[in-house]
Amino acid sequence: MHALVDRAGRQRNVRCTMRVRMHYTALATDYDGTLAEEGKVRPEVLAALVRLKNTGRKLLLVTGRELDELITTFPAVDVFDRVVAENGALLYAPSPPRERALAKPPPPEFTVSLRVRGVTPLSCGRVIVATWQPHEQTVLKVIREQGLELEVIFNKGAVMVLPSGVNKATGLMAALDELGIDRGRVVGAGDAENDHSLLGACGLGVAVANAVPAIKRRADLVTMGARGTGIIELCDLMIATDLEDVERKSSALDPVNTR
Repeated sequence: MHALVDRAGRQRNVRCTMRVRMHYTALATDYDGTLAEEGKVRPEVLAALVRLKNTGRKLLLVTGRELDELITTFPAVDVFDRVVAENGALLYAPSPPRERALAKPPPPEFTVSLRVRGVTPLSCGRVIVATWQPHEQTVLKVIREQGLELEVIFNKGAVMVLPSGVNKATGLMAALDELGIDRGRVVGAGDAENDHSLLGACGLGVAVANAVPAIKRRADLVTMGARGTGIIELCDLMIATDLEDVERKSSALDPVNTR
């Protein structure tokens, strides 16, 4: 038996029985605060991902991080079949390595104006422009002044700027399209504000124990363990039970506006 917390906050014992046919054929997980702890993935967490992949399931990493930084921080990224980086703006296939931008970046004058106004730190990926609070008001002011179709997404203290309509859900849809997977058969896992769209786009949404309260309320399931420990828990339950005893909070998946 395994124990998890359902969306009503009750601890549930889940029976472990092997299924002949899998319903959930993929796991899409956030990186920081979900898979990783202080930016690093523990060996036992990576081993759990490998166990899950060995059942024939696909693995997708969906993160707000920029790709180069992610690969440097997490060299084992090739355990994943697809990586959605920059909060949905960039799609990466690790083997063989290839990447595809899913949106156009803001014009150069946008970042020039932010630097002139003292917004620091400021990083620019293939598409994303990112900084930290309390610079969100300056970012919004520049967006308005330049008449840009951009939106600001928050991830705890991070402030991410992306083309309107780009989020983890739209990036996930592009990845699933390449892999030929129905999103209703995907389990999504996250911990922070920018994971709302990820959980809503998946057949089942899971929050790790350290997730912000809004994500826990949104999730169909909350793990007993935090961060990577919760992902180990989730992987082992997917292998043992295919999460057959877990009901989705809503019968309908959230709509996703693909670009």
